[in-house]
Amino acid sequence: MFTSIHTVSGDVLYTRAADTPEHTARQIAALKARQREFAALKITERTAQLAAFAERLAANKSRLAAMVCEEVGRCLRECEAEIDKSLALIRYYAKLAPQFLAGKTIATQASISGVSFAPLGVVLAVMPWNYPVWQVLRFAVPALCAGNACLVKPAPSVARVSAALFELADGLPLQPAWLAHENTEAALAACDALAFTGSTDTGRHLAALAGKHLKKCVLELGGSNAFIVLPDADLAAAAAEACHSRFRDAGQSCNAAKRLIVCDSVADEFIPLLLAECAKLKSGDPMQPETTLAPLHRADLRERVHAQVQDALAHGAELLAGGVLPPQSETTPGWFYPATLIDRLNPQCRMWREEVFGPALGIIRVADAEAAVAAANSTPYGLGASIFTADTDLAERMAARLEVGSVFVNRHTSSDLRLPFGGVKDSGFGRELSEFGLYEFVNVKTYWQK
Repeated sequence: MFTSIHTVSGDVLYTRAADTPEHTARQIAALKARQREFAALKITERTAQLAAFAERLAANKSRLAAMVCEEVGRCLRECEAEIDKSLALIRYYAKLAPQFLAGKTIATQASISGVSFAPLGVVLAVMPWNYPVWQVLRFAVPALCAGNACLVKPAPSVARVSAALFELADGLPLQPAWLAHENTEAALAACDALAFTGSTDTGRHLAALAGKHLKKCVLELGGSNAFIVLPDADLAAAAAEACHSRFRDAGQSCNAAKRLIVCDSVADEFIPLLLAECAKLKSGDPMQPETTLAPLHRADLRERVHAQVQDALAHGAELLAGGVLPPQSETTPGWFYPATLIDRLNPQCRMWREEVFGPALGIIRVADAEAAVAAANSTPYGLGASIFTADTDLAERMAARLEVGSVFVNRHTSSDLRLPFGGVKDSGFGRELSEFGLYEFVNVKTYWQK
């Protein structure tokens, strides 16, 4: 079943059964025919359709943001920002895709030679719950620009907002696949490529299926981003950035700061600044403007975060703030968890090696920049990292050694439409956004004429 539940009240907002395999097979066959028609259009005709979609999305911003707030649990202003970023994404590609996808002439001994960019066909996407509009469009918009069709399996817990999004996309070859988990492989075998955003464990499973059926795939998986604070950093600015990065969206972002690596010489000065920032956070109804720390999406997610915190304390880490489960009753509904800060995290702690998908942050104390790089790399994940320092030359040298897909200096990690986004190691492979994301779902076709 696909069921949306209000994250504060617990009310059921929307439910629907999964489609049968036979229905999905017919849907894919029809979408393949639609894709061929769509790919035959001029690129400017495709981007015009996307621009019109952006206008419909903009007109429904408030409605969609409220749905995301209720179903995911994030603060309303964060949900509104998700819609705004999605609109910017569509308009970015609508403007630049014709330039990115123009054929390129390459000089060889031929009279004419070069490359063109052809669509792959139908891209199956398996999407997560935490950003139900942005995650879908981040892969789908460039794929559509290139002439592909997109079939999207939404996360089961955000079915209502997903259905609303696809209604607004009517006319584009962008459709939902209400697939039961056990029917995903058959759908993948019938499609031409795979996009997945979600956990590393599920990514491994889907990558194996894509390999079995020889389908191109892009995997954006978990993250455990290091946030490095060196002795010459602006400590007040670093504390504010660390708090924002870790606790926005209730900590339920793959690209958030999750391991705070601080040099010993400034740790005792830095930590009170961070605690002061954390003390400003206010839990409550995510629809209310004064709320700055939203509830978690589900009960099991809160239980996992709390178990990771308790494990860290059992292995010698020190609790500085939070770490206590709030009472659950009819008068205090919602899966809230306090902003939690843990000092002296060590390699025996689960929080050192696992992704923490909630509002808990562990501090790792190190001697110097060399040790900070070693600690940052001592994780299976490799999505992003931040370095806070006044020495930009040192930051550049450190960035070259960090095993991640992106490095931000004196800013928290985030994504920018103009830059590629993705990771290495257990954070997956392939890129989204920018022209590099556009090229993930094309056939780079060589032409050579004597």
